[in-house]
Amino acid sequence: MTAIKHALQRDIFTPNDERLLSIVNVCKAGKKKRNCFLCATVTTERPVQVNVVKVKKSDKGDFYKRQTAWALRDLAVVDAKDAVKENPEFDLHFDKVYKWVASSTVEKNTFISCIWKLNQRYLRKKIDFINVSSQLLEESVPSGENQSAAGGDEEAVDEYQELNAREEQDIEIMMEGCEYAISNAEAFAEKLSRELQVLDGANIQSIMASEKQVNILMKLLDEALKEVDQIELKLSSYEEMLQSVKEQMDQISESNHLIHLSNTNNVKLLSEIEFLVNHMDLAKGHIKALQEGDLTSSRGIEACTNAADALLQCMNVALRPGHDMLHAVKQQQQRFSDLREQFARRLASHLNSVFVQQGHDQSSTLAQHSVELTLPNHHPFHRDLLRYAKLMEWLKNTDYGKYEGLTKNYMDYLSRLYEREIKDFFEVAKIKMTGATREGKKFATLPRKESAVKQETESLHGSSGKLTGSTSSLNKLSVQSSGNRRSQSSSLLDMGNMSASDLDVADRTKFDKIFEQVLSELEPLCLAEQDFISKFFKLQQHQSISGTTTNEAEEMDGGTLSRSYTSGVPQTISSEKDMIRQMMTKIFRCIEPELNNLIALGDKIDSFNSLYMLVKMSHHVWTAQNVDPASFLSTTLGNVLVTVKRNFDKCISNQMKQMDEVKISKKSKVGILPFVAEFEEFAALAESIFKNAERRGDLDKAYIKLIRAVFVSVEKVANESQKTPRDVVMMENFHHIFATLSRLKISCLEAEKKEAKQKYTDHLQSYVIYSLGQPLEKLNHFFEGVEARVAQGIREEEVSYQLAFNKQELRKVIKEYPGKEVKKGLDNLYKKVDKHLCEEENLLQVVWHSMQDEFIRQYKHFEGLIARCYPGSGITMEFTIQDILDYCSSIAQSH
Repeated sequence: MTAIKHALQRDIFTPNDERLLSIVNVCKAGKKKRNCFLCATVTTERPVQVNVVKVKKSDKGDFYKRQTAWALRDLAVVDAKDAVKENPEFDLHFDKVYKWVASSTVEKNTFISCIWKLNQRYLRKKIDFINVSSQLLEESVPSGENQSAAGGDEEAVDEYQELNAREEQDIEIMMEGCEYAISNAEAFAEKLSRELQVLDGANIQSIMASEKQVNILMKLLDEALKEVDQIELKLSSYEEMLQSVKEQMDQISESNHLIHLSNTNNVKLLSEIEFLVNHMDLAKGHIKALQEGDLTSSRGIEACTNAADALLQCMNVALRPGHDMLHAVKQQQQRFSDLREQFARRLASHLNSVFVQQGHDQSSTLAQHSVELTLPNHHPFHRDLLRYAKLMEWLKNTDYGKYEGLTKNYMDYLSRLYEREIKDFFEVAKIKMTGATREGKKFATLPRKESAVKQETESLHGSSGKLTGSTSSLNKLSVQSSGNRRSQSSSLLDMGNMSASDLDVADRTKFDKIFEQVLSELEPLCLAEQDFISKFFKLQQHQSISGTTTNEAEEMDGGTLSRSYTSGVPQTISSEKDMIRQMMTKIFRCIEPELNNLIALGDKIDSFNSLYMLVKMSHHVWTAQNVDPASFLSTTLGNVLVTVKRNFDKCISNQMKQMDEVKISKKSKVGILPFVAEFEEFAALAESIFKNAERRGDLDKAYIKLIRAVFVSVEKVANESQKTPRDVVMMENFHHIFATLSRLKISCLEAEKKEAKQKYTDHLQSYVIYSLGQPLEKLNHFFEGVEARVAQGIREEEVSYQLAFNKQELRKVIKEYPGKEVKKGLDNLYKKVDKHLCEEENLLQVVWHSMQDEFIRQYKHFEGLIARCYPGSGITMEFTIQDILDYCSSIAQSH
């Protein structure tokens, strides 16, 4: 163990400036693994640090390595397990409990004893040593010179103190003065002794001299005490003399304090009186204006406004504590309250009269707008009422009940007025929309009663009114009178071309202008009314409303002015913007149903009108939302836009449904299908309407649905066609679709355009191959046999030796197809193709040219086989390629 201790000191602890004091060989309890060493160490530098270090032999060699170190100050408990019996187990409690088994009990006891000594010497902390023999701990305490090796080493280290620089310098000076000190230590010691005696004598003399000085100082102190006693006697006599003066001054000071207190109270009283007079005194002119002021003239309104503001200031003055207990103050407050009640009643009554009068005056001007598509201008009405805006704000802050009553009355009067104006306005719009048909049959435009106009224009479902049809390019139903109604066509084939009785682009443009004019008239009307309500009723800002009256919350048609009351005072209004929107909803409650009726009427007249309405309505909604997304106008137009979008989707769905239900004639050729031509018309119209529109995405989605429905319906008609070959139907219609998409350049239909071109090309090739067939049938059969022999392995130049395919047989077959017969066959083919194709698409020459190319291809194929299989025979066809070109050209020209 000594050798190990020496090795650990040399290899591990000396490089770290540590000394190893004790060591114990241990292993973990319950685990029989490689042993390790627990070492108790101290640092050689001060302050001394005491550690417990775990050292383990390295796996890669015989040297040891430092694994873990714990500071002794972190050790809480040392548990020796048994204080009586010998037991190698012990526990050390650091941050957690470490259980160890020592190689021998002696090593364990020695290590624990060392820990005890180090704790006593350096830490003096409370480490619990449990289950440790008291005899072991007593023997561990160092006494005199009988110390253990470890303790002795520590004492030796502590007793030795190194000389500092100054001590070292003094010793050198002393030794220089005594050069013989090194050679004769006794002489050096004698000299030091003599010098020490001299110094002791000097110290004694100094002490004796200082004793004389102390005696002199004591005498001086005695004299000073006598002088102090004399001064105290004089001060006592002076104090007695001033005692009477002090009593007189106290009396004077008390008198001055009372005078000052009286003056202060008078000043405060005067200040309070001035405060009450200045803040709670209302001028006679203001009182007269509140009681008798003229509310019809601008000057009177201004005087009443100033008086109301002054009254509000007097009522809202912040009284100081105690003022409300004064009788005069209570009387003045009651007087102000009476004035407020009196003026509030007079103001509310006058404004109600103004509302009624303005409503009657405005109604008298409706006649001039009855035949024009314009709405009356309410600006003069708003201008006159805005003179009372400040008074309305005063009423709102002082008597919320009357303010709310005025608000309700305003909405009641104005809602009836606007309802008459808007309904008459929409009746004029409906009459203008349904004024005439393209046949020249006009609706009655003579003056009619309002009920008659409503009965005619509001019959939107075809029950018994004048308007029963819906017209569009895909569903053109004439606008007609009830006495002369024409039957609707159930097939799209009867709707292909625009007729004189159908509504054309001019009618749609007329509808578009009327619808735009309706929206353009409604928009400024709503904005002007909303701006007026905001200014007149002072609803620009979000704030809590307080008042002094208690009324039950009144519920209105367009919404509820929501209030909550606590102790009779309305606390808050949910939002003043919400209140504006509720008032607008009540006043203009007829706008949304009237707009929906107008939209339904336009959709009945012509389902394509939904395109115009979608674009116009979207633009106005976008404009309104940019101004205020939560405004009444924005919300109302947004709701109507949903209806317009629903009608647009229904228009597209109806067109797709009618495509699916289309029936074709079995006796006539198909040609360009009506819904294909009508899709072209729809797309052209839609592109002109939706140019730079906000809702372009809706049109693109409709395009995709429609074009896919067109593709499916073309396929269906082609499969059902009996008179016209399937390839012809597909070829012509997809050619028409491709031409339409190429001309309109609709970006969302690029894939469909490519698909249409591919279908057109495929079916053109299929029709050409099928129709042309084998014009030289016997010659074709002959060469098929030749190709079969070659495929069987016979060389091409040896085919002519076959009996069935010799040169004589080839010549016989060729003689059956002279040029005259070939031309006759091509002429018959041309007539057959001409019967299949329609004139609208003009594909006859394209198809004929393709057939010519296919015929020439077959001719060149035959020539190639003759050249390869019958070389040098001189056999040729009786007509040439040039002859074929001439035949085809002459046939095309002759027809």
